Amino acid sequence: MQYAHEIEFKVRDYECDMQSVVNNAVYQNYLEHARHEFLRSRGIDFAEVTAQGINLVVIRAQLDYHRSLVSGNAFCVRSLLRRTSKLRFEFQQDIFLLPDETLMLGAIITGTSLNQQGRPFIPQWLQDLFSED
Repeated sequence: MQYAHEIEFKVRDYECDMQSVVNNAVYQNYLEHARHEFLRSRGIDFAEVTAQGINLVVIRAQLDYHRSLVSGNAFCVRSLLRRTSKLRFEFQQDIFLLPDETLMLGAIITGTSLNQQGRPFIPQWLQDLFSED
């Protein structure tokens, strides 16, 4: 797969649960941070967009856990953004253990953007990201 963005992380001790693996909810934090950094790499500041009254929202998260990360693991999140309908988009995101590239998690995060009235729409700057493919 041809990803549009990659960011590296390292598992911190406090992200692990009693079983000494990364807690399942923490993976969503990794994925969200990677999406924000993807936008930042394209000149889009998530906080600034929100301050303008545009809310990027997740409407579905599908996570397939393949293997568990543990404290100290280095890993990367690779992301690809694509439009799926007039008002929806999705991020295909995969987490790989480094350096061996073992797939740890695969995710599809579906979202939309809401205007100041709370109605779905796709702003032009977001449409421009879809045309990068």
